[in-house]
Amino acid sequence: MEPAELHDRLLELAREAGLRVERLSAAGEGEAPTRSGVCRLRGELRVLLAPGDGIEDRIEALAAGLRALGPAPLEGRWLPPAVRARLEGGAGGSGA
Repeated sequence: MEPAELHDRLLELAREAGLRVERLSAAGEGEAPTRSGVCRLRGELRVLLAPGDGIEDRIEALAAGLRALGPAPLEGRWLPPAVRARLEGGAGGSGA
């Protein structure tokens, strides 16, 4: 699965699972660059996607956010092997 398709599948899965995903704006002059990642704000888990990060960094942030939800939102769902591999912590998703 191509990285762009893996990214889109994880993004869709995150939204369906109720995970809040936010796209950050680019850092302004004199500001530190932002990085994609997962955080908890006021008890709510969020995935933050930074525009300057490569697609692999954004994919990993989405996968980490989904892993942080635990298995319940994904139980009983069929997932493409590349998506399942990424959620299980592997780097599967390139090429196959």
